Amino acid sequence: MNVLSSFSAQYVEHQVKDNPKPKYYGTVTPYPNFNASQDAATLQSAIKSKGVDEDVIIAILVKRNNEQRQKIKVVYEASTGKKLEADLKSVLRSDFEDVCLALLMDPTHYDAHLLRKATKGFGTHEDILVEILATRSNQEIREIKRVFNEVYKTELETVIQDETGGDFTSALLAMLKANKDESKEVDMSLAQKDAEILFEAGEKTKGINISVFIDILTKRSAPQLSKTFQQYATVSDVKLPKALEMELRGDIEKCLIDIVKCSWNTPAFFAEKLHLAMKGIGTHDHTLIRVLVSLKDTKGHYQAILLGLCGAP
Repeated sequence: MNVLSSFSAQYVEHQVKDNPKPKYYGTVTPYPNFNASQDAATLQSAIKSKGVDEDVIIAILVKRNNEQRQKIKVVYEASTGKKLEADLKSVLRSDFEDVCLALLMDPTHYDAHLLRKATKGFGTHEDILVEILATRSNQEIREIKRVFNEVYKTELETVIQDETGGDFTSALLAMLKANKDESKEVDMSLAQKDAEILFEAGEKTKGINISVFIDILTKRSAPQLSKTFQQYATVSDVKLPKALEMELRGDIEKCLIDIVKCSWNTPAFFAEKLHLAMKGIGTHDHTLIRVLVSLKDTKGHYQAILLGLCGAP
């Protein structure tokens, strides 16, 4: 098992063993008897040791939640005069370096970093854009936009418009408005109405009225959409994802299908991402890092699945 696989296994295993019924919605639960000064000193020793003590670095970063890691960063800089990220970057390499640096970012800055990385350079990583915007709350999206502008000196909406095109751009901008209904209540009559509207705008008409799909899929709550998908099966012979596959092509097809998957079952959506990242020849380490570092509430059978995917015994 390589360093990244070992890190991933311990990262998820910690959540499974130490947190069967989590109350916290960060990366992991707070470490008991936390001492930022002691952790900072231990990390400094691990970094300075001959060959770098990677096991110690893993042990600390895995078992501290994000808030605690931020405190360690502050204490480390105050006591050494250097940034922890810079010191780790000077001694670590490859994917292990990437995952350690990712864990030292707060969630909002990490999302902003991923979005910038996905839209910069040759080609755009459309799946990352959708993954983040479809799985974050309205407040989280507003914070991501604020931090993105603060760090990169440009509006996220402007970057999206410059780097993407067509209906895909419209869908992303709709999600960036951060006005999705977040109520847990379900309106059965609205679910039936929306199902009929989607059927009329898609299968029943020549071509497809994509704006109708974007409007409903980006504004309704996950519970509401789940019920709409069930109702759709009563007015159509195929399920909505299959209907989208039949009617659409390209980025907008993948985008809307991913929104459907997230609304139906977000844990399963991420589990599929991990499965595909570890399937076949080689591991897509960047996907593995991104998903594990940015995961929210992981519990029960979902944790067991992630643990198995990451290669833990």
